[in-house]
Amino acid sequence: MSRALRISHLVSVGLLGALPALAQTPSPAPTLATTPAASAAPRRPMSPPGTVATQVGGSWAKDAQGEMRYSGGKWIEVTYSRPILRGRENIFGQGAEYGKAVTGDAPLWRVGANQTTRLKTEAPLEIAGKRLAPGEYSLHVDLKAAGWTLVVSSQPHQMKYDPSDKTGTWGSYNYDAKFDVVRAPLKMMKPAVSVDQFTIAFVDMSDKGGKLAMAWGRDAGVVDFKVAP
Repeated sequence: MSRALRISHLVSVGLLGALPALAQTPSPAPTLATTPAASAAPRRPMSPPGTVATQVGGSWAKDAQGEMRYSGGKWIEVTYSRPILRGRENIFGQGAEYGKAVTGDAPLWRVGANQTTRLKTEAPLEIAGKRLAPGEYSLHVDLKAAGWTLVVSSQPHQMKYDPSDKTGTWGSYNYDAKFDVVRAPLKMMKPAVSVDQFTIAFVDMSDKGGKLAMAWGRDAGVVDFKVAP
C-alpha cells in the first residue's frame, strides 16, 4: 500500500526560496470564561521534526476503473529536525568562526538539530560517482566558508542521547570518518529570500534522479543524485 507523500516545504525551482513557514506558535487557548475545561496547548519542540520524501522508478497507468495510478515506485526519505532562525542573522558566521555556531563541539554539522539526520532509500542511488545500496544512512555536512560537503555515513546512531555510547552518533557527535560511504561537494547558491526554518527538499526530480537541496537563512546548497542500476 502506498504511503502518503509528505513534503515539509516546497523549494522554488532555480531560486530555492522557501514558502512562508507554518506558524510555530500555537494559537492562544480560549479563556476559562468561555471554556471552563480548556487546557494548555502542548508546546512545540524548539526544532520541530520534519520529513521530506519522493518516489522514483514507478509508472503511471490506468487501473480497471480507467483512473490513472502510480505504481512500482520506490521511496527516498529524509527525516530531520528543523531549527528556526528566530531573528538571527548570518547563522553560519564567517572567517575562522564559520559554521561553529551550528556545529558546536561536533566535527560536522548534523544537518538540522537534535538526532542524527537520516536518509532511507528503497532504490540504489549514485552520488558523486559512489553507489549507495538500498538501506538507511546518516547525513552530515562539513561546513567550510568555501563550500559545503555532504557526508553520507553508515555509522550507527542513537535514537535517544546516551553519553556512555561512544560509537553511535547523536547529531554529529561521535562522528567517525571510517564509516563514510560518500563525500560529495554541494553546489552553493543564495536563496531569493531568507529561509527562516531549515529546509531539506527534493528538487528537479525525474524517474532517473534529481537533486537533494538544503537551505537556511541566506545560504543553500544542492547535490545531484541518480537512480543506480
